[in-house]
Amino acid sequence: MDTIFVRDLSLDAVIGVFGWERQVRQRISIDLEMGTDITSAASTDSLADTLDYKAISNRIRTLVAETQPQLVETLIELIAQTIMQEFNVPWLRITISKPGAVRGSAAVGVTIERGVKS
Repeated sequence: MDTIFVRDLSLDAVIGVFGWERQVRQRISIDLEMGTDITSAASTDSLADTLDYKAISNRIRTLVAETQPQLVETLIELIAQTIMQEFNVPWLRITISKPGAVRGSAAVGVTIERGVKS
């Protein structure tokens, strides 16, 4: 299985459990790896035969803009389910980081892996 990735997709989100976090948009960073087979796309040189990482990134932007979960865990599961279903992705790994969320750390976050990587 091959991997198509998006690194450091930076978005502003309403996310968090504290009152002040519900009033502001915070920067989050998303890293996404998606399993696929690029053989067909490599031979046809056609975007229709591969995962369109721009369309996927735009879908993630829309999800983040439309939802305001309290937990990163909720957002990351929503993104995983949406990408797997809407773009027919059999395996993915996602990390969502909240830079500066904990004093003294560069970032905190969650990484999940869903599906089967063959």
